[in-house]
Amino acid sequence: MTAVRSAGGLPRQVFDPARLAAVRATGLLDTGPEDAFDDLAGLAAAVTGCGRAFVTLVDDRRSFWKSCVGVDSPATTGTGTGDRQIPVEDSFCQYLIELDGAPFVVDDARTDGRTRDHPSVVTMKIGAWAGYPVLGPGGEVLGSMCVIDENLHEWQPSELATLATMARAVSNEINLRTSLATAEDALAVSSELARSLQDSLLPPALRPVPGLEAAASYLPAAGGTTVVGDFYDLFHARGPWWCTVMGDVCGKGTEAAKITALARYTLRAEATQHVSPAEVLQRLNAAMLEQRVGQARFLTAVYATFRRTPGGVAGRLCTAGHPPALIRRADGRVQPLGRHGTLLGILPDVRLADVRFRLGAGDLLLLYTDGATEARPPATVPGGHRPQFGDRALAAALADCAGLTAAQTVERLGAVLSAHTRDWASDDTALLALKVPERPS
Repeated sequence: MTAVRSAGGLPRQVFDPARLAAVRATGLLDTGPEDAFDDLAGLAAAVTGCGRAFVTLVDDRRSFWKSCVGVDSPATTGTGTGDRQIPVEDSFCQYLIELDGAPFVVDDARTDGRTRDHPSVVTMKIGAWAGYPVLGPGGEVLGSMCVIDENLHEWQPSELATLATMARAVSNEINLRTSLATAEDALAVSSELARSLQDSLLPPALRPVPGLEAAASYLPAAGGTTVVGDFYDLFHARGPWWCTVMGDVCGKGTEAAKITALARYTLRAEATQHVSPAEVLQRLNAAMLEQRVGQARFLTAVYATFRRTPGGVAGRLCTAGHPPALIRRADGRVQPLGRHGTLLGILPDVRLADVRFRLGAGDLLLLYTDGATEARPPATVPGGHRPQFGDRALAAALADCAGLTAAQTVERLGAVLSAHTRDWASDDTALLALKVPERPS
């Protein structure tokens, strides 16, 4: 099928109004370098062994280099942008945009039928080119995460997989920024949209893990719509490894939301590089300290990496100032999991330790925020007794869920907590359960 091109020879997708609007909405065109993007470009160059790496945003005129590594330009380290762009017709990004979200990879640009006649092969000394799309919230191709080798390069699957992961990290960073900017405006005029921001920081649906049951719930506190910092996530890291996290940011409002967004982005990015939960949380602590402005915000988290095994699940878990996870065995026994560690975002040196765990058929892992154990009923009289639900009650309620699916367990625990609080939640409460299905009898 012949590609449809404009009168100027560029793919018509380059001029798509929705794509151009999404590029402008990032607010990143004609802005200076930033560590968040430079670090990823530098890593792409190092992993692939290429001399040049770029994070680009492409409008209808130029390919703007938000980040560029290996380019001899005085503007790459300053705020100027004149030398950090080329006309779109001179950029291979046009081919990437034409593919509507697929990567564009060339081992030998001089002989590949798609690129051999392109003048930049000579002027920019392109021997090989590999790029993955940076996508907007609606799937629009905003630009690329790409690398250039002056020589022929037979791209290895591991190189391309890493490049794809970093392109997703760039997309997440851009989209989280856009979401937060939009939400901050909405918070000023609408309490309903304020709660929508809270929901946007939680996965709308947990990504299925092959061979596992997964379920989560989030119950906002009663009596207000202020954005808070409870969050959870479940995602694939690399190879056989999956990750799950439950976190709680101190404070409320947009500042807490910013820390939540930073945590999710950092955890997803670092998970592709480190299997150790303690190492990933160490990196998150460093990122929080580096970007701290004004009032300090700390975060507690429980984070686990795991993989499927013939018998169920094997993994490692680390807690940072967060309540321990709970394992409910198939026979109903409940065991705490996790060694108490330092909360994040306050001190440069934190004590964190991984704990190994295994789940067999019928076993379930539960992560939760302290809204569960500290749940209280409303006061019936001023100063009246308001007992906390407590650790023991949560463990007992989980033991009573033996035989239930992950979704049924989360639903049952939510009902027990609602009964204790008389449907009045004193704090936001998040629950996440992973279960290895029982073997067929």
